[in-house]
Amino acid sequence: MFFAIHPKLPMRNKAATKDFYVNKLGFRDIGAQDLPAYMMLMLDRIEIHFFLFADLDPKENYGQVYIRTTHIDDLYLQLQKIGVAIHPNGQMQVKPWRQKEFSILDPDNNLLTFGEAI
Repeated sequence: MFFAIHPKLPMRNKAATKDFYVNKLGFRDIGAQDLPAYMMLMLDRIEIHFFLFADLDPKENYGQVYIRTTHIDDLYLQLQKIGVAIHPNGQMQVKPWRQKEFSILDPDNNLLTFGEAI
């Protein structure tokens, strides 16, 4: 019955969010029309949607997404090479639940954790 999930995260500034996800992470805009308060982005087989929350306080944002991936070592190095900051508490490490993981923050402090099964 269920076949996909598309998380919705808050954004304060659509242009800044789009720039980060498209130009740093490689997503593409899949919105059928340009809506000022909503955005849909896709990379490979995942989608993340964003809604405008202009008054969001990034220090109080608890938006989080866990993204399963392959070739996590390459992704980690690629993001570091282009200057994407790794979360201070999210350096690459193997977790007890047999996932190799690392985390980054987007411009609105939404936490993106990438994980690969080992």
